[in-house]
Amino acid sequence: MKNLLLVKEIYLEGFRNLGHFVVEKYFKIFAWFSFAMFFIMLYAFVYRISTGFAFG
Repeated sequence: MKNLLLVKEIYLEGFRNLGHFVVEKYFKIFAWFSFAMFFIMLYAFVYRISTGFAFG
């Protein structure tokens, strides 16, 4: 029983900050991807307006 508790404690200690690291990196990547998509959309919209595209 003592060995099982030791293994559990080592496991928990090893992966304690891993979740925070993964979530933080995921949201940073997602934020940069979102900014890039927003600027691509903005460019496409301005391009369509400047070339006289008929919306509708």
